[in-house]
Amino acid sequence: MEQQKGKFDSNFGFLMASLGSAVGLGNLWGFPFKMGLGGGFAFLLLYVILLVVVGYPLVLSEVAIGRKSQKAAIEAYKEIHPGFTFNGVLQTAVPFFLIAFYCTFGGYVMKYFFKSLTMFGGKQFEPGPTFGETLMNASSVVWVLIFLALTIVIVLGGVSGGIEKFCKIAMPALFIMLVVIAIRSCTLSGAGAGLAFLFKPHFEGMNSVGGFFETLKLAGSQMFFSLSLASGCLIAYGSYLDKKENLEKDAVIITVGDTCAALLAGLAIMPACAAYGLEFGAGPGLLFVSMPTVFNDMKGGAFFALLFWLLVFFACLSSSIGMMEGGISAILDSRIKKGKSANRFAVTMIMGAWAVIGNLMTALDGPALADASNPSPMGWFHLFGIPDVLDVWDAVAEGILMPLTGLIMAILIGWVVPHYIDDEVESSSAFKSKGFFNFCIKWLGPIFMALIVWGQISSVIGMTK
Repeated sequence: MEQQKGKFDSNFGFLMASLGSAVGLGNLWGFPFKMGLGGGFAFLLLYVILLVVVGYPLVLSEVAIGRKSQKAAIEAYKEIHPGFTFNGVLQTAVPFFLIAFYCTFGGYVMKYFFKSLTMFGGKQFEPGPTFGETLMNASSVVWVLIFLALTIVIVLGGVSGGIEKFCKIAMPALFIMLVVIAIRSCTLSGAGAGLAFLFKPHFEGMNSVGGFFETLKLAGSQMFFSLSLASGCLIAYGSYLDKKENLEKDAVIITVGDTCAALLAGLAIMPACAAYGLEFGAGPGLLFVSMPTVFNDMKGGAFFALLFWLLVFFACLSSSIGMMEGGISAILDSRIKKGKSANRFAVTMIMGAWAVIGNLMTALDGPALADASNPSPMGWFHLFGIPDVLDVWDAVAEGILMPLTGLIMAILIGWVVPHYIDDEVESSSAFKSKGFFNFCIKWLGPIFMALIVWGQISSVIGMTK
């Protein structure tokens, strides 16, 4: 049955939208930051292994499920097996948690982009004070709302008229800007230490059983967040894809393209941090403090700062669009099932209203993030002893729901209804990786994902103590 929610006009548009959802802060900040925590090369090695045996099979599964069912996550899972409808509900909840803090960072990125314009007048960033000011200044909420409004406007344009049009321009531009920044970073004096940290074989992150599991947890959570797995987005985008497109090829392009963006982000940030003696695993400060410090001292810093913040803005906005569409598509399915029209405007306003509430909660928690001695008006929402609102949203979504529901999906497709997607993949091309896919989705993937889930739940429990 053809769904009424819209279609991509081209396979290129689908790929750019899917990459847009995947390539965001998870790549430009999360990948370098977690690589810094995970010991560099050791993290990279595990990350690549996980991409091959977990990432590719799950991307292919989600896109195929979406196209076969022509529905978003909830109704798609109900069609596969009614007993697994709950997994669709949990995956649909993920974008609601993610959008509740993602637009806050998007707003901060917009603010930094406009601040970078002042560098052309000879004014330098004050990275430390600027970051603190961004978190504590109530005017930052305005930037958050502007970013959210941009997301809503694009989503209101529909699948082909809004999402596809934006991503077909933004994603190629993003990759070009990433390459330019990476080349400049790698040619800085002293950048060699950053390159060695990335690519020279060393295993400090895995020199013990505990270290191995910690690095695996970091790499696994990064993979799920970076690829937008188990968030309803890829299933929704798959439901908008033409039946003639080669799903296997698309899954490879999405996985490899996202990985290339992550590696380019590492090349853009790690060598620059090494050149200026800055910490690799500095959390949000890696983006909002370390990079402005680099641009202040770099020759041509004003130009590269402007380019950097523009690419981060494109990445944030394309991911925010994907998150919102994952939730909207599921609500539209519910309306269509009840015989109502697919009223994109009304449903987008509902999702937008929630995003306003969630991001206001996150932004108002800024004083506590900037200064632990500063009481937060959102202290009542620091659930389970987690120290701030942002980490509450992130712990539930990225920490638990994404790897857990990904594991459940692998069990469903690998064991409960094996070969469920075979006919969908084969309807447009030969299923060349069928043997590899079945082995990974049934055996390797679940083992790795179970370890990731255990590590993430242990971390969340640790945060509450």
